[in-house]
Amino acid sequence: MLTFIILALLILMLLTGMPIFAGLALTSIVVTVIAEGSISSIADTVFAKLDNGLLTAIPMFAFMAHVMIRSKVVDDLYDAANAMVGHFKGGLGVATVLACTIFAAISGSSVATALTIGSSAIPQMKRFGYRDSDTYGVIAAGGTLGILIPPSGPLILYAIVSEASIGALFIAGLIPGIMMALLFAFYCMGQAYFRPEIRDNDWIGFRACARAMGKSIWSLLMPPIVLGGIYMGVFTASEAAAIGCIYALMVGVLVYRNFGWKDLAQTAHETVRTTAMLFMILAAAAMFGHAVTIIRLPIELMESVTAMGLSPMAFIIAIMLVIFVLGMFLETIAIILITTPIVLPALMQFDVNLVWYGILLMINLELALITPPVGMNLFVIKGIAQAPLAEVIRGALPYVLILILGLIAVLLFKPLALWLPELAGFGL
Repeated sequence: MLTFIILALLILMLLTGMPIFAGLALTSIVVTVIAEGSISSIADTVFAKLDNGLLTAIPMFAFMAHVMIRSKVVDDLYDAANAMVGHFKGGLGVATVLACTIFAAISGSSVATALTIGSSAIPQMKRFGYRDSDTYGVIAAGGTLGILIPPSGPLILYAIVSEASIGALFIAGLIPGIMMALLFAFYCMGQAYFRPEIRDNDWIGFRACARAMGKSIWSLLMPPIVLGGIYMGVFTASEAAAIGCIYALMVGVLVYRNFGWKDLAQTAHETVRTTAMLFMILAAAAMFGHAVTIIRLPIELMESVTAMGLSPMAFIIAIMLVIFVLGMFLETIAIILITTPIVLPALMQFDVNLVWYGILLMINLELALITPPVGMNLFVIKGIAQAPLAEVIRGALPYVLILILGLIAVLLFKPLALWLPELAGFGL
């Protein structure tokens, strides 16, 4: 009952439009004062959470993403994807998924991926006979890959809250991320087979294709440099972020030559805003985790689960269902920070692999981005296309079912998430 009251209070505040950090902090303060009579313990809790070297990766990955976005690498990226597969049946949809996949690995942001790729892809897809709903759906779904494919902001956030290995999480997201991209692509091809009005691009020839690939090579090299170094043990996630920043600056300044001092200042400003917001949310999440611990909420949850006789798998399924429902109303960061401190002790008690659970959580959060009524990517596509929301939702619904199938696959077959980190020597 207490769990329900606290969650209801928090969700109610967030639904009023209150910032995530404010809702978490106010709820935590109220609970802490009731339980302890003061808030003196909060300062030590916040300092302990923020005194973490992993946090340096957040501003650096944010800076790297902003530099690559401002350098406008997406145009060459989309042209290269279109050149490679645009001549197949449904190839333009596949090219959009491919461009989303690569850009997600560069930006680490689902919203940025949907916004940036959507601006280039929507006019093209409509011109070649794709229905409006089909066009909006593939871009909204393709944008969700930014959550799962590293470097992902939500993955970093989950790693910090759960203290799971950020390197292992990054590598664990690769196979499920590629799997989801392939499922999206196969659906686009199957869809085009039954839509005779969809036209294909003409094959531009190997030389033109090679030229398009050559123009995008600098952006294509970013994911292998950042993730390859982590995979091979050459550098840590934080060092990878720093190297990614240097590489992004070199591409923008020396290759594209469209990134000047004014862009640097604006990028730094955007990075500081993003980082400050995330750090405030992290501080509030630490307060929330402390508050639910002092009232023994995780212990009571574990005792309730034990009394119900749920197996570890049944418990995970129940948590996934709860998160799916929360995803219809709350933003992804809020879901991570609300649910993780509560379920973490139960996960550890059941000896659930935190990396595996993290990937399941990320796929569920992908669903949150395209499930109404509060799917962030749905609103992004509505905004850039000036389209009716119902049309965007109709196009995204088949991808909701595909993501659910992907979630079930990773749930039933753990090696999809754990084989690659174990191969890399993370000892899971």
